[in-house]
Amino acid sequence: MGSFGGIEWLVIILVVLLLFGAKKIPELARGLGQGITEFRKASTDIRKEIEKGSQEPTQAEREEQPQQKEMVKEKQKVKKEEDLD
Repeated sequence: MGSFGGIEWLVIILVVLLLFGAKKIPELARGLGQGITEFRKASTDIRKEIEKGSQEPTQAEREEQPQQKEMVKEKQKVKKEEDLD
């Protein structure tokens, strides 16, 4: 059992034509195309949000940053005092 051959595709196309009629098929194809477009747009938006979220610091990292800056300033101050002595 492999992929569909030429005869199988022909039978499928004939069944679709009989079920939906020649007038409905373009409408169905248009709706399918719009659905695919919306899906791609949504997946792109989700991917961008995930990338944006991974680049932003977490709440804990934001809280640590001011503390780290204070520690660096204190170390620099102590070093300057040691150099003066």
